[in-house]
Amino acid sequence: MQSITTQDGTRIAYKDWGTGQPIVFHHGWPLSSDDWDAQMLFFLAQGYRVIAHDRRGHGRSSQPSGGNDMDTYAADVAAVVEHLDLRDAIHVGHSTGGGEATRYVARHGTGRVAKLVLIGAVPPLMLKTDANPGGLPREVFDGFRQQLAANRSALYWDVPVPFYGFNRPGTPVLEPVRMNWWRQGMMGGAKAQYECIEAFSETDFTDDLKRIEVPTLVMHGDDDQIVPIADSALLSAKLLRNGTLKVYKGFPHGMCTTHADTINADLLAFFRS
Repeated sequence: MQSITTQDGTRIAYKDWGTGQPIVFHHGWPLSSDDWDAQMLFFLAQGYRVIAHDRRGHGRSSQPSGGNDMDTYAADVAAVVEHLDLRDAIHVGHSTGGGEATRYVARHGTGRVAKLVLIGAVPPLMLKTDANPGGLPREVFDGFRQQLAANRSALYWDVPVPFYGFNRPGTPVLEPVRMNWWRQGMMGGAKAQYECIEAFSETDFTDDLKRIEVPTLVMHGDDDQIVPIADSALLSAKLLRNGTLKVYKGFPHGMCTTHADTINADLLAFFRS
């Protein structure tokens, strides 16, 4: 993969394929740009330029001690975008990547962004607080941190089951998909992935969503067991100035993989609209 080096010396690895209008993909925790294979190959064939980076501390990017927060993640994206001089770009973020894309577009995207897509995304805020009573209790995220510190490999073997809805009746476990998730997670650094749990769960994107003016498609499965829809997509769509909500009955958090044909077709329609 190609790479750039940010101001703090972090190497950010990225893929840049094709020509045409650019689509920038932002991956979820604790994965890498590889999680977008089904989308990048599809949109490359449709004549788009497709770009995806590995977040700092994840995938093939370097593992600095610091900077594992949403402000820095968004700044890293801005560095890649400026290096490639991307304009009229469509940004697509899944899960944690949806938070990263939201902050990037709100704070760095002026004059460069055409559209935004949030898929199973963490905004506006995952953590339960007095102001966000529908969020998940802190104990949920403490449990992730404890399990990661105790046995990261075991945690990453277990998470794909609810992530892809493999625990639902009549849904078989797709072992290659599960193994690919585990592979991507284990490529990254434990410290960065540990600290990213706080970044994706405690960052409040409310003001970011309110500032975004570009057309934004919010896509979410109503059987998402990782980022429950009621406190994410349903709220984000109301905060956006130019947002459209699309809910997928029975789809899991990892629907970009399990239902790629449906998601790709709807993305293409939005891009062309």
